[in-house]
Amino acid sequence: MDSVQFLSATRLAIVAGKGGVGKTTVTAVMARAAFDAGLRVLVVELEGKSALADLFVDTPIDVLAITAAEALAEYLAAHGLKRLSKRLSTSGIIDVVATAAPGIDDILVLGKLKQLERSGVYDLIVVDGPAAGHAISFLLSARSLISAVRSGPIRAQAEDVLEMFADPTRCQVFLVTLPETTPVNEVIETAYLLEEAVGVQLGTIIVNGIDQGAALPDPDLVGDLVGSSALPQPIRLAAQFRNRRRAHQRHECARLNAELALPQIHLPQLAVAGIRADDLPPLARALVHAIEGLE
Repeated sequence: MDSVQFLSATRLAIVAGKGGVGKTTVTAVMARAAFDAGLRVLVVELEGKSALADLFVDTPIDVLAITAAEALAEYLAAHGLKRLSKRLSTSGIIDVVATAAPGIDDILVLGKLKQLERSGVYDLIVVDGPAAGHAISFLLSARSLISAVRSGPIRAQAEDVLEMFADPTRCQVFLVTLPETTPVNEVIETAYLLEEAVGVQLGTIIVNGIDQGAALPDPDLVGDLVGSSALPQPIRLAAQFRNRRRAHQRHECARLNAELALPQIHLPQLAVAGIRADDLPPLARALVHAIEGLE
């Protein structure tokens, strides 16, 4: 598959996954790969995060943080209530509104994402979405509000969001997992819920943190020497442990493939404590290589 075609197949890519699986890293890698391919890219952070901006300090990739309070203030300002919007943005009123009408805060954020997607300014908008549990309620908010609200601007906003979800050229959700039992179980459950309840198209499943040898036909680090006395015992034990981990990763990827009829992209594990800006180019190249290996 052509990587540019893949990265421009949808205008809004919402990246979601269980906490700790590298969702933010995958968001950054997708954005960098799209930028390297010549696309106009916007990265969106939700829930007040700020980690992504530091990864693009030397790259002209736009990063935007969206909160429900800011989305509400902007909505009111656009409807002639700018003075009121300034007061509400600092009063915490969005928490009161969200409690009184569940889903309002999420639909405000989704409405802002829809506005950005419709603007045509960017070829790809990559959203560092909520963790898997919140991702379901976040994406379900539009359908829930349509059931609860019969008319008015909130219903119109929800209808517009559902229209966007129904068009895979406008929006897709990319689920991220690690090649481990619990994250794989959760991503399978999340995938079924999103397809059935939300109606949004799922993109490729991205398996993060793959030990690079796990994809090789012969995964052994040192072959027959692992069980021999030619190597010091600590090295043999370390090699055996790593080989078992590689075998487990292959097993989980195979199980995921059997459970979900979606292609997988594998991103390699880096031997670093935390991802930095310098780590993005090699990971972006690995992503492109994996995309080009898809059928």
